[in-house]
Amino acid sequence: MSVPQNKTDLLSAIQKEHRKLSSEIALIPAEFVLDKTMDGHAKGSKMSPHNLISYLVGWNELVLKWHAKIASGEKVDFPETGFKWNELGSLAGKFYKDYEGVPFDNLVVRLNSAKDKIVELVESHDDSELYGKPWYEKWTMGRMIQFNTSSPYTNACGRLRKWRKSSHA
Repeated sequence: MSVPQNKTDLLSAIQKEHRKLSSEIALIPAEFVLDKTMDGHAKGSKMSPHNLISYLVGWNELVLKWHAKIASGEKVDFPETGFKWNELGSLAGKFYKDYEGVPFDNLVVRLNSAKDKIVELVESHDDSELYGKPWYEKWTMGRMIQFNTSSPYTNACGRLRKWRKSSHA
């Protein structure tokens, strides 16, 4: 899929990739949701499907946090307070830990809810707000949203397919 350049394409990408992800999630056997046999987000690490969905929830909720802070006039520590962009493996570990006690089905509901809120957020902006000017450093708001929704949804689908076919067919 090409990189979205406008609101319509961004909404389409988010919805399309989320639908594919939901289909992959539905194929995960319940007994394997905590099985750490998938390549992790940090080099040399392993993760479970639960960790993967935690990662997606973490990033989706982080996008919402960024926008809520900006809307209330607060400063945002990108990507997250205490983390730099070159520490994303550590941030992934934080997300795994943040959601480790959340049952898998509830985690999926939380991902769907965060995605729906992001769709509402995108719908509340026009093309010029989403793509007309830098929002964070050189990146537009639309691109920052896409980096943390449709792109990782696509990546997660590939990881889940590979994991399911190699380990849990």
